[in-house]
Amino acid sequence: SFQNEINEVPFFDVQLPYELALKIFRYLGRAELGRCAQVSRTWKILAEDEVLWYRLCQEEGYLLDMSISDHSCWKLALKNCRARERTLKYNWKNRIGAVSQLRYELGKVLCDVHSWDGVVIAGYTSGEVRLWDTRTWDYTAPILEAVQGPGDAGPRPHVSFVRINSSLAVAAHEDGTVSVWTLLLGREPIHHYQHNQKIQALALGPEGAAVATAAGFEVKVETPDDRGFWHTTATFEIQKLVNFLNLVPDVTGSPVAVAAAEDIVYLLKAEDPGKILHSVYGQPVTCLDVSAHEAAFGIKTFGWLLNEPNQILLYNLETNQCLTKVGNSIGDFTCVNLHDSPPHMLVAGNKDRRVRVFDLRRGESVCSLYAHQLGVSAVQMDDWKVVSGGEEGLVCVWDQRMGTKLWEMHARHPVRHVWFNSHTLITANIPEERNPRGSSSADDDPAVHRKYRGIIYSYEFSGEQLAGDSVLPICRSSYDELTGYSYNIGLAVPYDSI
Repeated sequence: SFQNEINEVPFFDVQLPYELALKIFRYLGRAELGRCAQVSRTWKILAEDEVLWYRLCQEEGYLLDMSISDHSCWKLALKNCRARERTLKYNWKNRIGAVSQLRYELGKVLCDVHSWDGVVIAGYTSGEVRLWDTRTWDYTAPILEAVQGPGDAGPRPHVSFVRINSSLAVAAHEDGTVSVWTLLLGREPIHHYQHNQKIQALALGPEGAAVATAAGFEVKVETPDDRGFWHTTATFEIQKLVNFLNLVPDVTGSPVAVAAAEDIVYLLKAEDPGKILHSVYGQPVTCLDVSAHEAAFGIKTFGWLLNEPNQILLYNLETNQCLTKVGNSIGDFTCVNLHDSPPHMLVAGNKDRRVRVFDLRRGESVCSLYAHQLGVSAVQMDDWKVVSGGEEGLVCVWDQRMGTKLWEMHARHPVRHVWFNSHTLITANIPEERNPRGSSSADDDPAVHRKYRGIIYSYEFSGEQLAGDSVLPICRSSYDELTGYSYNIGLAVPYDSI
């Protein structure tokens, strides 16, 4: 009631209209608004205006999908968001949280893992594809059924690649078949197509419904039309075998792909099919990542030119120009992450055991972390931390500004997938050897399979669900198998981790 009576706000020796005073207060931060609220009763009402605190909340990146009417007190909302962020940061640094293994049946070896926003997809040597939704405590999601042809009575071919985004899940098998499922319906694929040769690369954008695959000397892009019928949008002929393939995110119109084939990087657009972005004879590409406007890739120089060791090149996808070259390393760059990194930053892993963070504006390394004995295989960073995985099976979490390791975790196989957001970390250790077949007597030995099958971990650091409250993995075991190995039990401390 008092607020409604304020038409004029005393501003030193003048009286200003409320709206005008509010515009002045818009330029103040949290601390200044707090000080102004102590000046007088009218200034307090003004400094606690919902519009000001809503704008502050949005500027700091909290509750971006909410409108001003969704909260009655935006000052309190901002305070709660900041407190939760502090708790999460503390939990990350001190490894406080619940860890779970995303388990699967005995005798299946893990082939590939991918995740999007906490939903994990995994493909196995049995040909099966499995989903987990780690955002719910009981971690269940449907098994995705493959299309069964009339002659498919025998064992299905291994899964070569899996990818997932906000709406689709895709799997490519060893025999060149590709299946696409929608996450809303699951189980039956909504689209299925075939390559004549083994698939070398599979790409799915973070949003949208375009799938790209490379097999032989051909890259295919498949998309649905307005009525939901899938068809081949574009086919590109390439001179060499593709090693890396990415779809460019946030593209309006027909999809755009970036493909690295040995020492050539192609920009594949329907209207300009053979566009070569970069090509230096005898300098193969060792890793690739793509954001909405840029592509970053590592090149190997073989040391012919001693003044130019291995580097990462950054290209603008609109102008097709090289923006910068970073990193001068003796080892090959094995992984690079551009699209998850903060603006103007990039993180890369190298065979020389180091994880490097680069500032692309200055074109130099701001942080170099000595990490993995056998080389780095997966990296991701945000504004304060770096998570890296190595060929020796170690996952490390680093404080980027301090350049120090916060904690690490080891599993048997190389780390092939690392993904995190503010409160969840997902890692996958995938065996190099897909067929752990020793002597015939060991064929069905569960111990052999357990040793080789690979492992997926999910960490939850949110303040609401701490280790004390979480359901132990042993309590989540289904016990629905007829044969009673002790291996079937989801032990809280699995043998592999002791």
